[in-house]
Amino acid sequence: MANMLKTGSSWLLDQMKTHASVDIVYERGIDQVPIKATIGRTVFEIEDGHGVLERTESRDFLVQAADLVIAGATILPERGDRIRETVGTITYVYEVMAPGKEPHWRYSDPFRKTLRIHTKQIDTE
Repeated sequence: MANMLKTGSSWLLDQMKTHASVDIVYERGIDQVPIKATIGRTVFEIEDGHGVLERTESRDFLVQAADLVIAGATILPERGDRIRETVGTITYVYEVMAPGKEPHWRYSDPFRKTLRIHTKQIDTE
């Protein structure tokens, strides 16, 4: 018998991709792949070592792990990769990163089908 939770989770992820996503281009070096992503955010609280708590907000891109294929191989995000999101006539450029020692990506579901990629905007074109 199929795992109903896994089946439901897959259905929900497909609905998010179909109805709540935007087109982006994921880049690693000169390689690129156009994929769909749902936009999210994460607020990080990092203690600076002197008792000061710094809050940083990341723009997150939630993508299906199976869609992140470059040069014929499924990849995981790496620091320094870039994401381009075009809104109207402006292209926003984001770099994959997270503050401090926080991970720059994580799985966003219990079945490891969706990646939550943390980024910071570095440019507009």
